[in-house]
Amino acid sequence: MKKALKDLLELLDLEQIEVNIFRGVSPSDGWQRVYGGQVIGQALVAASRTVEDDARSAHSLHGYFLRPGDTDIPILYSVDRIRDGRSFTTRRVIAIQQGEAIFSMSVSFQVLESGLEHQHQIPDIPPPEACHDLQTMRKQYLASIPQVGLDQENQPQPIELRFVEPFNEFSPDPAPPLQHVWIKTAGQMPKNNRLNQCLLAYASDLTLLDTSYRPHGISWRNHKFQVASLDHTMWFHKPFLTDEWMLYQQDSPFSGGARGFSRGAIFNTKGDLIASVAQEGLIRLHA
Repeated sequence: MKKALKDLLELLDLEQIEVNIFRGVSPSDGWQRVYGGQVIGQALVAASRTVEDDARSAHSLHGYFLRPGDTDIPILYSVDRIRDGRSFTTRRVIAIQQGEAIFSMSVSFQVLESGLEHQHQIPDIPPPEACHDLQTMRKQYLASIPQVGLDQENQPQPIELRFVEPFNEFSPDPAPPLQHVWIKTAGQMPKNNRLNQCLLAYASDLTLLDTSYRPHGISWRNHKFQVASLDHTMWFHKPFLTDEWMLYQQDSPFSGGARGFSRGAIFNTKGDLIASVAQEGLIRLHA
């Protein structure tokens, strides 16, 4: 297993300090605030560890980002055991720093059942082997990328990304509000459905909000552009492994009021729709 993925799994391996209370830390990667996907993933880990029935996995989560997280301070996750039913289990998680809530999330777990099935079909797009990874994409735009940024961004990552529609992340051109990204972990994962759900929750926040400002030709690196996730919702449809390629289809039907709304559908290579995502984020351009 590559070190970057091992570090991510350790990041998600929360310390239990009391009944229903867990502690997580953030990586010292130089970012000013905690990455939203980290908080989602850690909160899902905390909720999952209070569900004793291993046959139950998350089928939906709904989270709100309340305050920016400080990377230098541990995060406490307090879990409220709302309900334990015959088929469904409900948990509420509050992430706390310095006595204040920075994130809240409700999670529902269900026993795996069979039932009526239908789904949208996977789009006809190139396979991951024919698409650009981050390093290849950045090499196309070397002239516009500061060397300090290039050195920082080319560090090994726990999640591999392959972009169907490559773009210059430092100086983007206006583009349609949609994108397709192949994703998978940078190494083999245990066949643990709950852990794979936490990894996918972490990865689902990497590119989704970006889709909402693609039509406006602006980079999140612009110092006048304020970007932050406001809420995040996921529905898990089928079991999956994150060490196999998954297609993340994303679109943004609306932006306005300094907010961008994005949707995502995640497919495995067999064409099964394994998860759906929706997110609204702050996309505020200062004068």
